[in-house]
Amino acid sequence: MLKKRFLKSGKVKVEFTVPDAIAANAESVYLVGDFNNWDESATPMTRYKNGKFKVTLDLEPNREYQFRYLVNGSQWHNDWDADRYVANPFSGDNSVVSTRPE
Repeated sequence: MLKKRFLKSGKVKVEFTVPDAIAANAESVYLVGDFNNWDESATPMTRYKNGKFKVTLDLEPNREYQFRYLVNGSQWHNDWDADRYVANPFSGDNSVVSTRPE
């Protein structure tokens, strides 16, 4: 799930939350995408007491960022509530988050 807040500073604060069905079987989750050059270890997500994995990033406005969740070091998942999806070169789709005002 994605929650966006448009800040006065011009940045867009985006909270990424892994869907419950994915989090239920996860030991670790990393957010991987355009914003961290697809570095598989750059953005670990925090597991909370309720079992949810979350991370919040400050992103540049008026852009679209592709991303996926890397679960347990080997399973790639999309965000079911992404703004849209685009094909990736590995015969699947990437999630997209838009930081354009709606």
